[in-house]
Amino acid sequence: MSRPGRFPGVPRHGRREGRASGGAPGPGIVAVGETPFMRRPPPDCDTAGLIARAMRQALEEAGIAPAEVDGLGLASFTLRPDRAIDLAWRLGLRLNWCMQDEMGGASAINLLRQAWLALQAGQARVIVLVAGDHFTRNDFAGLVRDYNRSARDYLSPLGCAGPNPLFAMLTQRQMAAAGLRREDYGALCVAQRAWAAHNPNAAYRAPLSLAEYLAAPMVADPLGRLDCVPVASGACALVLAARADGVRVRLAASGARYNADQQEGDGLSTGIADFAARLWREAGLGPEAVEVAGVYDDYPAMVLAQLADLGLAPRDGLADFVARHIATRRLPVNTGGGQLSAGQPGTAGGMHILAEVARQLLGRAGARQVPRARVGVATGYGMVQTRYGMCANAAVLLKEGA
Repeated sequence: MSRPGRFPGVPRHGRREGRASGGAPGPGIVAVGETPFMRRPPPDCDTAGLIARAMRQALEEAGIAPAEVDGLGLASFTLRPDRAIDLAWRLGLRLNWCMQDEMGGASAINLLRQAWLALQAGQARVIVLVAGDHFTRNDFAGLVRDYNRSARDYLSPLGCAGPNPLFAMLTQRQMAAAGLRREDYGALCVAQRAWAAHNPNAAYRAPLSLAEYLAAPMVADPLGRLDCVPVASGACALVLAARADGVRVRLAASGARYNADQQEGDGLSTGIADFAARLWREAGLGPEAVEVAGVYDDYPAMVLAQLADLGLAPRDGLADFVARHIATRRLPVNTGGGQLSAGQPGTAGGMHILAEVARQLLGRAGARQVPRARVGVATGYGMVQTRYGMCANAAVLLKEGA
């Protein structure tokens, strides 16, 4: 990405036939793009190239030329020293709206909420939201060591490198409070791997058995290797446009909560619990209407915590819920494999969760398509402080059009 102005394979001008013109259509998510999530990327891989590739795929799917893009939202840890505006210049984009977010797993829905407001206000007509990261071994080690002041000054000097030890303790608390066993978390991981088998971009697609899950090396008791997201390189993009024709996905409601308990709670409930009732009221439906869910899955315990916060799972009887609804895939959760199987490419992990729900509602999920899915919910969670995540958000999405 040494010079501006090029998306290989996509015309710079003009619209494809069939796009509506005129009128005042409402905004919608109209396309998704995603690179493979790679555990061992090639030597010439870099963050900017991954982001450009995901954007190109999304624009091609939407039938929109780069010259029509007048808004860009970016999330990335590893694009530095460049930022969103530098990327826009390199891609030859002239923008009316530009935003960057670095809140990790919460970034995708943060960007979605702000982009939606911008489209409704007429500040832009076509916005691309993109997240991506490429990690070398040194990149990732540096990120977790100096993630924030707490990690740098208090946790890393103790040998607490990264979030695994913190979420091991949280998982212990959840097991004790909810009567969960490692087998229950294993059933969730096995189910997500089964979904990932049909996602060609997932880092891990081979079938996973419960026995294999339980036999995986222990990382921080009770977390085994398969409870911890595999670090990957990749990127994911969404195209939002104000247009009336075709299938699109509408944002029915959203909510966010930051520093919900100032790190003074037990971590078993996220900020989603504070706004879930309002979220469903604004959407005009209840959690029972959800046909596909994307839940930020940095660890299995947090999937269950967020499902309970949303009202999709009971706080009492979580083990039974896993057996009846997740293991059987009766409730489609993280149908792209989630980060536990698809991989966690930095900020693109949260975008993967959101984009997979949008892909399902657009009817473009291929062999893993949930039939006739029209209502979905996606969550974001992240930015670990001294004990657990500080940021939590969620969006209810509805399919519109044939």
